Amino acid sequence: MENLYLISFGEIALKGENRPYFERILIQRIKQALLPYDDSVQLEKTHGRIYCYTKASREQVLNTLKNVFGIVYISPAKSCENDLEQIKNTALEIMRNQNYKGKTFKVETRRPNKGFPFKSPEVSRQVGAHILRNLEGLKVDVHNPEIQLDVEIRERSFVYCEKVPGPGGLPVGCNGKAMLLLSGGIDSPVAGYMLMKRGIELEAIYFHSFPFTSDRAKDKVIELCRVLAKYSGKVRLHVVNFTEALKEMRKQTPEEFLTITMRRMMMRIAQKTAASVGAKALITGESLGQVASQTLEAIVATNEVATIPIFRPLIGFDKIEIMELAKKIGTYDISIRPYADCCTVFVPRHPKTRPNLSGVHDAESLLDVDKLTEMSLKDIEIIDVKPQV
Repeated sequence: MENLYLISFGEIALKGENRPYFERILIQRIKQALLPYDDSVQLEKTHGRIYCYTKASREQVLNTLKNVFGIVYISPAKSCENDLEQIKNTALEIMRNQNYKGKTFKVETRRPNKGFPFKSPEVSRQVGAHILRNLEGLKVDVHNPEIQLDVEIRERSFVYCEKVPGPGGLPVGCNGKAMLLLSGGIDSPVAGYMLMKRGIELEAIYFHSFPFTSDRAKDKVIELCRVLAKYSGKVRLHVVNFTEALKEMRKQTPEEFLTITMRRMMMRIAQKTAASVGAKALITGESLGQVASQTLEAIVATNEVATIPIFRPLIGFDKIEIMELAKKIGTYDISIRPYADCCTVFVPRHPKTRPNLSGVHDAESLLDVDKLTEMSLKDIEIIDVKPQV
């Protein structure tokens, strides 16, 4: 038996002539998300709503769709003909399944179908009266009800009580693709999440430096990708073997400039990898002033080697705010596992916190930058990470 869910997509409804493009991508994302549970899900689009008919269980649908960007809320619903008696009986059936005794309620009606002969207040009044006549232990409170029963009169009538929040934003993929520099720490997965919420499709790049960093650090990054894939369907991870380049930088670069030269090398490699997959921007988890490589001067030095945009969605966040977001999206407990990445292992004792460009250029002149970049690009492992079902 198929169940019906009303899906609201808020922000997309404001897109004017471009709205069909965003709606089409959102429908694709919903089908993709529900595919493991129902390969014959039916989706119908109307103004501001998508009707989802599926054999998947309620738990599967709600747990899956609450992670699909573009969705504002999901409501398990029942539908009936545009007949007032049928609407009243459908509403009564839904209220019987609620834990209603001793609670207050109201009926809220919307009537996009102006051909229906009763106006919204009259529908609400008659439905509410029908419920009160047939159920004991309920009271009406039109200002602050504990239960709100919604009636929407469209080409058919839809009745529901629940609104399970979705993440909002825009569907993944509607604003192109970008490459996330994923370190394994707390910040970068959150940055990736925030850009996915604005419609960006993610690919991720991780700089692995075994044996200086363990394979458990790499496994941690794969786990982080698996969490991010809950929101996007999949994340392709590019694992760069950074060991030889790092050895050369440690040997040739003055210690105080190691962090910034390492960051610049990562940007070069990430940018070339991004170009190879059609990504138009880089994403980092930098927060202004948080560590030595995130001062304004260090960011200027990093930006110098990039010719595509670098998005830094956390730039104005403090660490507590970032941690709270990490906990909300499910990456925090993975990020704090004690397996360090190369950015953590190779922190100089006294790094340059405000490097000037001439000093950076002098330090980098000791390296064969092109050779190190090309060497790293030739040794990349690609892993397609899917969410755990």
